[in-house]
Amino acid sequence: MNDLFSGSTTGAVPLAERLRPRSIDEVVGQRHLLAPGKPLAVAFAAGKPHSMILWGPPGSGKTTLARLMADAFDAEFIAISAVLAGVKDIRDAVARAEAVRQQYGRATILFVDEVHRFNKAQQDAFLPYVEQGVLTFIGATTENPSFEVNSALLSRAAVYVLEPLAEDELAILLDRALASAMPAASLDAPARDALIGYADGDGRRLINMVEQLAIAAAGASRTTIDLAFVEATIARSLRRFDKGGDAFYDQISALHKAVRGSDPDASLYWMCRMLDGGADPLYVGRRMIRMATEDIGLADPRALSLALDAIATYERLGSPEGELALAQCVLYLAAAPKSNAVYTAFGKARSFIGEDGSRPVPLRLRNAPTRLMKNIGYGKGYRYAHDEEDAYAAGEHYLPDNMPPVTFYEPTERGLEGRIRERLAALHERDRSARKPGGDEDPKD
Repeated sequence: MNDLFSGSTTGAVPLAERLRPRSIDEVVGQRHLLAPGKPLAVAFAAGKPHSMILWGPPGSGKTTLARLMADAFDAEFIAISAVLAGVKDIRDAVARAEAVRQQYGRATILFVDEVHRFNKAQQDAFLPYVEQGVLTFIGATTENPSFEVNSALLSRAAVYVLEPLAEDELAILLDRALASAMPAASLDAPARDALIGYADGDGRRLINMVEQLAIAAAGASRTTIDLAFVEATIARSLRRFDKGGDAFYDQISALHKAVRGSDPDASLYWMCRMLDGGADPLYVGRRMIRMATEDIGLADPRALSLALDAIATYERLGSPEGELALAQCVLYLAAAPKSNAVYTAFGKARSFIGEDGSRPVPLRLRNAPTRLMKNIGYGKGYRYAHDEEDAYAAGEHYLPDNMPPVTFYEPTERGLEGRIRERLAALHERDRSARKPGGDEDPKD
């Protein structure tokens, strides 16, 4: 093979392994943890390992940091994957750690990749040995440890949050990868920008793409790499988006808050980010139904209809045509007047009923389909609203008798709810006027 591409010879050590940093000074990114005086830099300098959880997206350097700690502390390094390992693997690792301590007096770092995949029993298996100092536990996860790691283990480990690599950091990593895999080749600026963009903050992905590009360039005897060659060689993978992971819920949260905050541009941005990342458009549509009821409600009842119509349109047209209906919907939801009065009223009512007793339905409100029911008073005294002025039975009570006054629904003054608020106020005033001396109290007083 041409010496130009000697770094990518088949059977050689993978490029990612060749580029793995040998000291924290070589680590790209994570300066908030590794710069002088920062938490992990202090830990390295002190030479005292401690149990920790490294939480960050793929390709942010979790495994690299764990390996560097083992080297810096002259510790035995045992790595297991929670995807494949079970309790037996944990016990074997513990036995090895105890043997190393007894025979050589060395500490052991047990690195568990994707620790969130372990169930509670598997996570609990670490605890005694962490407490006894048999091993130092380092867990790596792409998921929020608050939800995925049990509290007992979480309380015994420091949590460090790793960030995706920024573009300038990816550029440094790209130069290293090119120097190793394609030392005499040249990339033009658009090709570099494309690779950095495709990496989407993931250093490992960037290195793997360079390795793939080097193999293709060697096969084509290319010494100059342009954007067209990159696009033809690299199958553009989806942006960082795990349909069941933390990034998924982060982006859903951002979309919901942008709609609630009445920002159409941000709402459209987050929706498109999710679709670009592989989210199910129907799931996005269902979330918009929730937004229409939770954050808009009766301030603009058309929002709910539009959300339902958008889903129906997508189901008929599919992608990409149907996604335009979702875009129309999310823009409407963002621009619509906001009210959480329905959401709040529902919560108040559910809470009240959960704490209150089972009050009987007043006889006047009960249906009386049989003569027996009529004879014992079912329906007696009920006032048919349509027979009253303006189809409203002023002064009538529809809640259980002797129930304390409650007000669940408090409409805002925004959008249609402003008119609803005015109408309810007028009806309540008619109730007060219709009250007879010595009669029942108005439940709204």
